[in-house]
Amino acid sequence: MMCAGCIAKIEHGLAANAGIISARVDFGAKQVRIAHLPEVELPQLVTMLDRLGFAAHPLAEAPPPDAEQRRLVSALAVAGFAWMNVMLLSVSVWSGAAGASKDMFHWLSALIAVPAIAWAGRPFFVSAWRALRRGRTNMDVPISIGVTLATAMSLYETATSGQHAWFDGAIMLLFFLLAGRVLDGAMRARARAGASALMEASAPGATILAADGSTRWVRADAITAGATMLVAAGERVAADGRIVAGESAVDASILTGESAPASLAVGDHLLAGMLNLGGPLTVEVTAAGEDRTIAGLARAMEDAGQHRSRYVRIADRASRLYAPAVHTLSVLTFAGWLLAGAGIYEALQIAVAVLIITCPCALGLAVPVAQVVASGALMRAGILVKDGSALERLAEADRVLLDKTGTVTLGRPQPVDLDRLRPEDRPAALALAQASTHPLSRSLARALAADGVVAARLSGVAEMAGEGMTGFDSDVPVRLGRPHGATHGDGSHVAFARGEGVQQIIVFADCLRPEAAAAVAGLGQLGLGSTLVSGDRLEAVSPVAHSLGITAIAEARPADKQALVERLGQGGARVLMAGDGLNDGPALAAAHVSIAPSSASDVGQQAADMVFTGDSLIAIPRAVRAACATQAVVQQNFLLAIGYNVLAVPLAMAGLVTPLIAALAMSLSSLIVVANSLRLAGVAK
Repeated sequence: MMCAGCIAKIEHGLAANAGIISARVDFGAKQVRIAHLPEVELPQLVTMLDRLGFAAHPLAEAPPPDAEQRRLVSALAVAGFAWMNVMLLSVSVWSGAAGASKDMFHWLSALIAVPAIAWAGRPFFVSAWRALRRGRTNMDVPISIGVTLATAMSLYETATSGQHAWFDGAIMLLFFLLAGRVLDGAMRARARAGASALMEASAPGATILAADGSTRWVRADAITAGATMLVAAGERVAADGRIVAGESAVDASILTGESAPASLAVGDHLLAGMLNLGGPLTVEVTAAGEDRTIAGLARAMEDAGQHRSRYVRIADRASRLYAPAVHTLSVLTFAGWLLAGAGIYEALQIAVAVLIITCPCALGLAVPVAQVVASGALMRAGILVKDGSALERLAEADRVLLDKTGTVTLGRPQPVDLDRLRPEDRPAALALAQASTHPLSRSLARALAADGVVAARLSGVAEMAGEGMTGFDSDVPVRLGRPHGATHGDGSHVAFARGEGVQQIIVFADCLRPEAAAAVAGLGQLGLGSTLVSGDRLEAVSPVAHSLGITAIAEARPADKQALVERLGQGGARVLMAGDGLNDGPALAAAHVSIAPSSASDVGQQAADMVFTGDSLIAIPRAVRAACATQAVVQQNFLLAIGYNVLAVPLAMAGLVTPLIAALAMSLSSLIVVANSLRLAGVAK
């Protein structure tokens, strides 16, 4: 699949077959998802696609995703090597070599160029042949015709001791076309599906308790509803279920976005993907396999991503009319010169010049070169662009939805009142905190160590399920864990107690990212209004939204976030979604464009179009400004490419341009586009 026309051919062509309900192309992943009746079998689907001119494989049998890119790079290397050598030989001819010397240089050029053209031109020749074999056309047809005719005519000129041969022009044409495709492929290769990573967020399996009291480990896809599952401390949950024995604190942030651990007991529900932080739990499985909540999120993410994969880039839209227009111009030129009295050879030479001079090198480089340069500048600024089309979509964004935990905030609860912890108790508190795997304990340990506290030597350190860590400091019992008392039961407090003394309460808060307020203000200056959307409680979300001066939506489930994105999109908004967790995956996929921090889960990073490193949120408006600048350069590149054709095509049709001059003019237009794109090198400053 090379352009927007391919999408239409596949979707409409498949839908015309009996038994096919629908077909949707994912252009970035080079995949098509087909809904069909049961009687339609897999080999029939492959045959249908072959009839449309597209070689296809079942997903499980597909070649490695980078195989096509390796072939293009190999072809580009061959074309570049051959072009340099043929150009060196051509210099001798241009310098005045004549007679036998000229013929020798032409034959040497042919020996280098013909095999190189046959090898480097395969991506175009194969694609063109598949299209023509099915009575169709695409961008590769005029390219293949132009290269083939230029090579054949050059061989004829060489064999008849003619004055001109255009091997250098033909191989140069392939080199620039391949360069555009390699750059474009490099950008597309960065876009990866996140659904598989989302499914990997839950445990690969679980320990199942049998009726006779025996236990065995069972893969997640083999667990059935009604089974009894044992979840040890530190394990992720493999299936949805209800707690029938035990109590513990669980980290549910990957599903809900809630930063504080939740305390659960008998009768409470667990979801696959949650992390058990405390004591062991016995869970009755209520949903397993494809019925799990996390599996539903994966399906929602795939479905949501389909609308974005159907987005047609500027270059793809421009290419729809390219092939028929070039064919028409070339045929009219050939026929016109024949009617004017020219011989077949002369008319054919002029028609080939038209094909070469209109080859889409500048058009093919207009988008990928600009995007690669801008992406490189953004990468140096700590922003990874995974898909080149994301820059185009980001430049169109007019509304921003911001997740709270891990996106607007750091997602790392920090102790905000360490002064409440007496200096003489800090070494013991550090020792207990270092022995725990609880997120709040780890945060406390980092904060105390940063203050220069040295851990005390404790004895009898142990973990009490649901309560925290205990030990003895010089025979005096010490405890770090859940505060006693209902006023501190929301999971954002930790208590330290020595002996029978009063417990010292340490409060934790999730701090804003650096420059968060400046980032939101910067987005507003760019015309993008922002809204905070979070799965956290309203009392946790409101202060953050107030500090940023924006509105907030609290207690939003993953489906709620996705529905909000889709509702805004249906109303005409082009949403930029910024999120980090598994619970943000469907919304990230459904948004017009999306971005995630590098601290995000694998699911968040893979579902997003861009990932920013570092803690500062200023990366988001910086990326928007860079995207707008990139689109301005892309539009300039298209104007340059169109202007080149407006000037050059009439000259070629008038017979004033040879195939060699056509190739040089085409190359010059490409170099101008590249030079214009290089202005984006400092776009992310």
